[in-house]
Amino acid sequence: MIHTYPTLDATDHDVLEMIRGLRSELKYQVSVNPIRWTGFLRRNTFARALQGSNSIEGINANLAEAVAIVDDERPETLEEETIRALNGYRTAMTYVLRLHDDPHLEINAQLIRSLHYMMLNYDMTKWPGQWRNGAIYVVHEPSKDTVYEGPDAELVPGLIDELVAQANSLPAVDSSMVLGAMVHLNLAMIHPFKDGNGRMARALQTLILARKGVVAPVFCSIEEWLGRNTDAYYKILAETAQGKWNPGNDATPWVRFCLVAHYQQAITLKKRNAQIGQVWEAIDQITKKLKINERVQLALMDAAFGYKVRNLRHRTENEISEVVASRDLKDLCAKGLLIPVGEKRGRYYVAGEMIAGLSRRFADKSKAQNPYDLVSKRAKASQLSLPV
Repeated sequence: MIHTYPTLDATDHDVLEMIRGLRSELKYQVSVNPIRWTGFLRRNTFARALQGSNSIEGINANLAEAVAIVDDERPETLEEETIRALNGYRTAMTYVLRLHDDPHLEINAQLIRSLHYMMLNYDMTKWPGQWRNGAIYVVHEPSKDTVYEGPDAELVPGLIDELVAQANSLPAVDSSMVLGAMVHLNLAMIHPFKDGNGRMARALQTLILARKGVVAPVFCSIEEWLGRNTDAYYKILAETAQGKWNPGNDATPWVRFCLVAHYQQAITLKKRNAQIGQVWEAIDQITKKLKINERVQLALMDAAFGYKVRNLRHRTENEISEVVASRDLKDLCAKGLLIPVGEKRGRYYVAGEMIAGLSRRFADKSKAQNPYDLVSKRAKASQLSLPV
């Protein structure tokens, strides 16, 4: 037996409708954007998801480093093991995002093991792609207290079979968001691997979401949000587990936690989409004023958001020669839009004064509300407006 799909109440359905509405708005906004604008948003979102999910496990990278990993570069500022861990996760998640619309896709135990191998093959002591063969305990590092004990190892294959059946039940349930939350919870609680269970649970949740998503798969993930709210994430998992494997425990609070994450992440994406558009418009005005070829705009966007600009990416993105790319970047430096750092092959470029503050200028730092609070306020307002 595993944790079963919960019975939702009217409030839960109201929240789900709010999230679906936000995603429909985001789908429209993305569809009317220029291709490069949309591509920048996707890359930014993927990098933040990679950064967020791995930070939960203590594998830390800043956003610029995460973007470099997404771009298949090697950040000089990260240790080798961190780079290998992030590359493994990038490979697995790239595969997940490509699988979402495969009509022949079947989620099964071997797919789960294969994704785990992609993530963890940088360290064979973690038994990538293999079920654990012994007891598993989750320890709270600061106190060294055991906070969770997983089910016996001999139960793992059978429990995974139940999880697989649940993961493939999407046509029979009313929400991929709720199903994704339950698959995430069950894999985390079964804890079938020696290591990497959290990353696998979050990746599998994203796959469930992507298969019936309104927007592009990368915009369905809540990994970024979980990375920003790690303490709350651990707390709700601990409250649901109550210290040991017990699938009879009520999973409704966990599901509601995930729905809050979906709502607030969708708000974040809408704000970020607007910010990217405003920064791009500002850069477009700058390049027109200075009579610079518009092909440099993506490089300036990278610089505006704090990413390193490199000759290789500029010429690959625009399908130009190294000579032309070098000329472009030299011209941008001469005009004060970029600043060169380093020499020869190690050279990269960062934002000059005119570009450096653009992303901050257009950032919307307002905090998204809890959707359950919004539904409650609407219900109270509706009651007050009823005739006496």
